[in-house]
Amino acid sequence: MIESTRMDQISEYFFSEKMREIRLLEKKGIKIINLGIGNPDLLPPSGVIHQMKIASERNNANTYQNYVGIDSFRKAVSIWYKRTYQVDVDPNREILPLMGSKEGVMHISLSYLNRGNSVLIPDPGYPTYSSITKLLESEIIYYNLYESENWCPNIQDLENNKDITNVKIMWINSPHMPTGSTLTFDKLEEIVLFAKKNHILLVHDNPYSLLLLNNRKKPLSIFNIDGAKDVSLELNSLSKSYNMPGWRVGMIIGKGDFIKNIVKVKSQMDSGMFFPIQIGAIEAFNYGEKWFKKLNMEYIRRRKVIWEICDRLHLKYNKNSSGIFVWARITEKIDKDDNKWSEKILKNYHIFITPGRIFGKNGKGYVRLSMCCPFEVLEEAKNRIFS
Repeated sequence: MIESTRMDQISEYFFSEKMREIRLLEKKGIKIINLGIGNPDLLPPSGVIHQMKIASERNNANTYQNYVGIDSFRKAVSIWYKRTYQVDVDPNREILPLMGSKEGVMHISLSYLNRGNSVLIPDPGYPTYSSITKLLESEIIYYNLYESENWCPNIQDLENNKDITNVKIMWINSPHMPTGSTLTFDKLEEIVLFAKKNHILLVHDNPYSLLLLNNRKKPLSIFNIDGAKDVSLELNSLSKSYNMPGWRVGMIIGKGDFIKNIVKVKSQMDSGMFFPIQIGAIEAFNYGEKWFKKLNMEYIRRRKVIWEICDRLHLKYNKNSSGIFVWARITEKIDKDDNKWSEKILKNYHIFITPGRIFGKNGKGYVRLSMCCPFEVLEEAKNRIFS
């Protein structure tokens, strides 16, 4: 059997390949410390697990669910958005549950892209934006993000130097993965106006907005900008905010017409979210300021150790970044190749650190370290380097 020609456009997801390599090393008895993946190791709130257990024993727990989720789930999302972002969301028209926000990237792309359309994708940025665009045989226009500009989109450069005639979708992400930079209200407003002016569907991928806000007083949603609902969608997730990555629970927020169109795709792809997971998610939304204060205190504790690791490895980083990663520039004069550098650290210290180039050409010379490791494991990583 001959595979589809579109398979020539993509390769296996980097972390899927790398984890296989790490498992082989561990089978040989080598203990690898993985600082590469943003996979929260902490537990969700205890009430979440309790409610899911109860829900799993209900008579309807194992049946197919509505594609748009149960009413109480959507209502809980609406209340959470109002409390968290001060945004009004209609629970009956403007919310679509997802098996994690990653599938939302596919659903949105399938709903709005044709062959020949163009997509604006950040460089560096989340690799899935690019691979799905390639699978759908649409054109990618990368917009450059630079450390000198705090990794923020330069809209003037886009308007002056890029052919955006056929652009259908623009992906943005704040706090940005992998760099941890955040967009200001004014910058978000500028991007929304750009999308309106050029009739572009703007998609804000927003899973990190409640983690390590640093100097920010409150988290931002794209819908804090007046008129954003006319041209925007927002992806959100419980994976990072409530330590539920394996539960696969997220949502798309947006205007009813957008959601109605995306449901046409989603309803061909799955048969609704597992009922107990929806009940667990509803419980999670009840946890607010105290939960995030405790969670962020733990990440602050972990981040301090990662900064010490970076200092020992002569990496330069920004202490004002947000999210659960530390993005750092290699300063070694001998070897600034991030891929070779990462392999050297894996070989010498048995520590895996993600090379920046997997996020785009502007990620070359940088690396990303994850805070999703127990404090004691991070201390062990630090001691391996310092020994």
